[in-house]
Amino acid sequence: MATYHVDEVDGRLLNIMQDDFPLVERPFAQMGEAIGISEQDAIDRTTALRKGQIIRQISAIFDTRSLGYKSSLVAFNVAPDKLTEAVRAINQHPGVSHNYERNHEYNVWFTIAVPPEGDTETDVSLLAAETGAKYRMLPTLTLYKIGVKLDMTGTMDAAATSDDKGFRSPVTEEAVALTTSERAFVREMQQHIEYVPEPFAGPAAAAGVSQAELFAMAADMTERKMLRRFAAILRHQKAGYRVNGMGVWAVDPAKADAAGDVMSEFRNISHCYLRPTYPDWPYNVFSMIHGKSKEDCEAVAKAVQERTGIEEYTMLYSTREFKKTRVEYFTDDYDRWVSKHRPGSADAAAS
Repeated sequence: MATYHVDEVDGRLLNIMQDDFPLVERPFAQMGEAIGISEQDAIDRTTALRKGQIIRQISAIFDTRSLGYKSSLVAFNVAPDKLTEAVRAINQHPGVSHNYERNHEYNVWFTIAVPPEGDTETDVSLLAAETGAKYRMLPTLTLYKIGVKLDMTGTMDAAATSDDKGFRSPVTEEAVALTTSERAFVREMQQHIEYVPEPFAGPAAAAGVSQAELFAMAADMTERKMLRRFAAILRHQKAGYRVNGMGVWAVDPAKADAAGDVMSEFRNISHCYLRPTYPDWPYNVFSMIHGKSKEDCEAVAKAVQERTGIEEYTMLYSTREFKKTRVEYFTDDYDRWVSKHRPGSADAAAS
């Protein structure tokens, strides 16, 4: 497939869709008006960007834990001769959304999420036993930022910052039980939208509400920090951001929040978290940095170091992407995985 060329108008449209896709009846008309093109042109360009694999998905981005799900970053030390088999086993878990090989002794890094009735440690231990891997659980203790807004106009410096202060919140196990209508909302809004004049008409009908009620539910769940935003997620490599480095920082715990807030201001940092340390692992603040080159990532890390004064850090670069998708909430996939891997537990998982 030929490489899709993103022109200046495409870049402006993508920036809008990444920042805040409008939750209105005719969002393409509103975005088109903002950049001086017609509604149909906005639809056609979005369709082309999707076919060109620039856009991965346009959908709601939910806060996993606020929905009652439990999640963790996990690092596996997998023997090279077992890597293919291990990756296949890990990727079969429906809660594994991201899985990468990184340049480290712990060479496989993935995220896993399980529904309220599940247990991350139990599932990870099963995967470790199946693959013969040593592992570290690295759950989020404090969330500083999640979500990247890549500059698609080519006018910003790699180390550019913004006024976005992130989404800082300590992580707890407390979660509000969702109503039946809220679960229906989540199931519909987590799906990729259609590129039509009224893309929310279908999800609203499927959820049994009007479009106005759908938008009101979105506003309510945003206020309750269950819905982070509705936005376009890009394929970073196809969009020109071919390198990602996981910056891990050894930060004085008393200064971690301040450091996380600073990192959250950098546009090319998509994720930033406080995580636990281990005797052989002093790094407690994690930041995912995206760049068009390794030099871009290093420039962001250097700018962070200059602003925070953190002396000890390292960059772990992904060498292969094994899986990158979105967790789908409130489906039957997890029950099926449990039934296969923990016979006799399916009834408990479904209860």
